[in-house]
Amino acid sequence: RRVPRAGYPVVADGQVIGEVTSGAPSPTLGRPIAMAYVDAAHSAPGTTGVGVDIRGSHEPYEVVALPFYKREK
Repeated sequence: RRVPRAGYPVVADGQVIGEVTSGAPSPTLGRPIAMAYVDAAHSAPGTTGVGVDIRGSHEPYEVVALPFYKREK
């Protein structure tokens, strides 16, 4: 439930693979969300093993396609 902020490193398998560009808590989804630049090898939606280094601890995150949320009509 920790929110990633701009500049935090994105990690996979102990290696830095990118950087968070923006992050915030999402009241609609009930969990934190973020956008980041990552290596092409880790950019496909559903990629597992990706996390964000938030002040020394690696919090797991899921790679998803944009937009994060689609309103039902």
